[in-house]
Amino acid sequence: MDVSLQFLGAAHCVTGSKYLLTLDTPPARQQVLVDCGLFQGLKELRLRNREALPLEPAQLAAVILTHAHIDHSGYLPRLVKDGFRGRIFCTEPTADLLSIMLLDSAKLQEEEAAFANKKGFSRHHPALPLYTQADVQQVLPLVESVAYDAPLAFLDGQLTLTFREAGHILGSAVAEVSVQGATQRKQLAFSGDLGRYDNPVMHDPAAIAQADVLLVESTYGDRDTRISDPEAELARVVHAALDPPGGVLLIAAFAVGRTQTLLYYLKKLRAEGRVPPVPVYVDSPMGIRVSDLYPRHPAAHRLGHGNVFDFAGLRFITEAAESKQLNDKTGPAIIISSSGMCTGGRIVHHLFHRLPRPQDTLLLIGYQAEGTRGRSLQEGATAIKMFGEMVPVRCHVAQLDGFSAHADRQELLHWLGNFRQPPKRTFIVHGEPAAAEALAHTLRQDRGWPNVTVPDYLEKQLLFEGI
Repeated sequence: MDVSLQFLGAAHCVTGSKYLLTLDTPPARQQVLVDCGLFQGLKELRLRNREALPLEPAQLAAVILTHAHIDHSGYLPRLVKDGFRGRIFCTEPTADLLSIMLLDSAKLQEEEAAFANKKGFSRHHPALPLYTQADVQQVLPLVESVAYDAPLAFLDGQLTLTFREAGHILGSAVAEVSVQGATQRKQLAFSGDLGRYDNPVMHDPAAIAQADVLLVESTYGDRDTRISDPEAELARVVHAALDPPGGVLLIAAFAVGRTQTLLYYLKKLRAEGRVPPVPVYVDSPMGIRVSDLYPRHPAAHRLGHGNVFDFAGLRFITEAAESKQLNDKTGPAIIISSSGMCTGGRIVHHLFHRLPRPQDTLLLIGYQAEGTRGRSLQEGATAIKMFGEMVPVRCHVAQLDGFSAHADRQELLHWLGNFRQPPKRTFIVHGEPAAAEALAHTLRQDRGWPNVTVPDYLEKQLLFEGI
């Protein structure tokens, strides 16, 4: 058996994660896709979502999902629309999240296409979504839940999948894939997105001791983002934002993970009297639905059972009319909305109204990929294009990197240090070029790891020959 791997995404970028694993035992061939994400951010990346994959979806045996974030799962409806009918493996919390996130992704695409057609600012006539909510409904029956640390053999025993805790978001996992050849067994490990150590909400990433081949993310492979006291830093930003008369703090937060971590910290800070008891609005329908999942999966996080996020003054905004009313609201108040990179969803409408207001503050608390509005704002843009017009940026823009759900450089190295010996081959993925190359250099030069490479988009590698 020959085993090869092709990098269909997350190569020299932090989006579109897809890795095609091929088992060749002539005349038979079996293919499995590890992660199935949408490209986001730069237009040149987003255009890849419209390109045909170098595979036959109907011939794929399975998809393995490390977690539910759209850059890891969001291409699934298109894959199924194009003919995939195999098995989709993920953890139970990820399965619950998928139905929420994929439907939200489809709804946003439908709404954006309709809005573009109405306003006439799309190059495509008519503008069409990549997939619809009806397409998502065809995905969900294919999903199979797999418990953490419970090996699952498939493809007649040629592959065995084991999910380990990744600590990134609810249900996130490192995927260990064991390949059984005629004479040898080889171990592959796909890190997915790794979380942080000592996170108050999520568990620490599980230690992986052995792999012949490793794919590891490198979002923060070139820098450390941990802050010594995140509670104090968040309290500082809240006080600074609410101090101007009528100031509103708008927080761009990912609906999965970051929103819940924020609510944990705000609940704690308010209980301790360290931030003022101002109204807090969560204007993210998906974030609300995700928060409701935490009591259903108490073992998948540190917060235990019950209603873990509610506090006095917290209000969940579900209706669009209520969301629009927030546009005219003066402070002091806090609005938490998604998406975290300001690319879509209700946050865009809030930005449209809040960016020109000097008394307001926008807080970015996650990684901002190239080509996103969040990245432009982070880098000091004085105007942002939204809804076909340029919107001036007069509000204060703050950033707290320590709230990212991604392991930073030291945490990645900590996790990698659990390997008893270096993998025979290591591929650095899911990182912008500087971050990926920096981590690769550290592993080669400082740790002495052999065969550490940063793969190119669509690059194909023969991993094992004649096993």
